[in-house]
Order: sequence, then structure tokens, then C-alpha cells
Amino acid sequence: MPTTTGKHDNRIFIDDRLAYIKLKNYLIEHVPTTQSIVVLCIGTDRSTGDSLGPLVGTNLQEKRMQHIKVLGTLERPVHAMNLHEAILSIEKMSPSPFIVAIDASLGSLKNVGSVECGLGGLLPGAALKKKISPVGDIYIKGYVNVGGFLEHSVLQSTKLYDVMQLAQVISRGVYLFELHLRKNISKT
Repeated sequence: MPTTTGKHDNRIFIDDRLAYIKLKNYLIEHVPTTQSIVVLCIGTDRSTGDSLGPLVGTNLQEKRMQHIKVLGTLERPVHAMNLHEAILSIEKMSPSPFIVAIDASLGSLKNVGSVECGLGGLLPGAALKKKISPVGDIYIKGYVNVGGFLEHSVLQSTKLYDVMQLAQVISRGVYLFELHLRKNISKT
């Protein structure tokens, strides 16, 4: 589960009926449209709590994105074992892409069911004491459960419904950002 290297900017609770619009607005404000954009969805389908990233990636892949490249799906997850290769493939796609890193996170009880957006990269696997370099220019973390004790067990026993709710809000927000790009890039 990630911690971050950057500044925490925004927390959005998924029970807010405007949650996905707030996420779209955050992306409009912070993602430059002059660079290629990659959404890097980190996680694995082998752990319910850590499946947020691949679920978001799969949802977005089904939308046939035109202006955003998506890496990390249920079929081809990006996780600790292949993250380095994913970064290398992103660098081959574009000389200087803007990376939006998405991952599940554990946190305090008051944050469970929220999405945190911020400037800077994620430190994937930090809650499980994995030493992985920061990734991303901005991050989106979905708080799937409470952390602090037996993180691996907590991730395994996280309710899929809760993860799906977070994935839907994040996917919808990113897709609305894609639609914004389509509308505004076609005008130029």
C-alpha cells in the first residue's frame, strides 16, 4: 500500500454524489494537456484489497480512451514484481509522459471509503514494507481498509464491494477527464 512523496491536496469521499466530478476537476486542474498522459493502475487481482488499481484500469480500458494511455488491468496487472518493466515501457511510449499513479491504500478508519489526490508520486507497497521507488507525477489513492496491524491479512479480507465502489468513482472521474480532453483537444 502506498504512501506518497508529494503534497496531499484533496480528499473525496465516495458517498458524495459529486465525487467523480470533483476528481475530474482535480485532474483538469493538475494534469498538463501538453504532455502524453499515462494512467498507471497499480495492484494485483490476487488480493481483494489490492485489486483497486487493476479494476480501475480494466474499467478504463473498456472505455477505449483516446487521449490517455492506461496500464494495469485485471488481465495485465502492474504490481511490485513488474513495476520496473511497466515504467520502462511507459518511457518507450513517450519521451516525457505525465503519469497519474493509482493504487489502493490502508489508512485510518475515518479515511476508509475516500479517495486522496495529490501532487507527487506514490510509494507502492510501503505498508507491506516493500522498497519500491516513487512513481507518478500525481497520485490517486483509494482507501480500502484500516491499516496499522497485519496489513497483508487486512488486504486479503477487504470487502470486494467496497473496492468496487472506489474503483467506479475513480474510473468515472478519469473517464470524464478523458471526455474533457476529447472536447478541448478537438477544438485546437
